[in-house]
Amino acid sequence: MKIFSPTIEKSEVAKLPNVLFEGRIITIDSEGEAERAAQALSKESILGIDTETRPSFRKGVHYSVSLLQLSTADTCFLFRLCRTGITNSLKQLLENTNIKKIGVSLHDDYHALNEKRRFTPGNFIDLQKYVSNYGIEEMSLQKIYAIIFAQRISKSQQLTNWDADVLTDKQKLYAATDAWACLNIYNHLETIRTQER
Repeated sequence: MKIFSPTIEKSEVAKLPNVLFEGRIITIDSEGEAERAAQALSKESILGIDTETRPSFRKGVHYSVSLLQLSTADTCFLFRLCRTGITNSLKQLLENTNIKKIGVSLHDDYHALNEKRRFTPGNFIDLQKYVSNYGIEEMSLQKIYAIIFAQRISKSQQLTNWDADVLTDKQKLYAATDAWACLNIYNHLETIRTQER
């Protein structure tokens, strides 16, 4: 099996070309839209997953998770949980064991989503554990992606207000790129694994 470099320096990542999601981004603002989107996504076999939470710059102030991103290879749905909550169909999707959900640092996402509505995670695959099979020791999505694809995921929007009335195009693109990148990493490594059998 192909083994990648275990680590990469931040300075090396900074020199790499930027990568952005080039597919369709659909923002979900209402419970009805959330139900329909979750039902459509329930037909997929694998999804990239990520969440965003409004940052707190004051000690003791904690915000609830704002956004859930679920991405296929060409479309990313941005569920504005601050408006929709976790609807029944979305809960069923998160619990569906027939659909792989690929993410990074998923324990943090479970915790944040469970504060919105309790659910039992179904078939969640954390890349932090998965990539160790390929010799990668890094834990951040940005560094894992850089090692595998020699491209850089920008983090410039990470600390923006995810509860804003209207998300900017830059916020949407950042959020979609993170979820899609998780899926892209997993699919790429699975292709390598099957080719080398």
